[in-house]
Amino acid sequence: MYENIAALSGRMALAAHDGDFNRLAQLETQCALQAAGARAGVPALEGAQRKRKIDLLKEMMANDRAVREITEPWHGQLDRAMAAH
Repeated sequence: MYENIAALSGRMALAAHDGDFNRLAQLETQCALQAAGARAGVPALEGAQRKRKIDLLKEMMANDRAVREITEPWHGQLDRAMAAH
């Protein structure tokens, strides 16, 4: 599950970088569906598996940050444009 979510978050970062916001939205939906499984509970991991999980979580956070760096300024512009009308 973490591998899948990390891969999706990487594709989300690429879509945001490319300005493909439709694709970003589609990937965001897929990611949310994958993440829903984690809410049901995930078994505790140890050793190398735990380390891999931590590495994947760091990767996901970096991808999220990359997406936000692109989308947050755009959201601010959209908010200002909407307020002007």
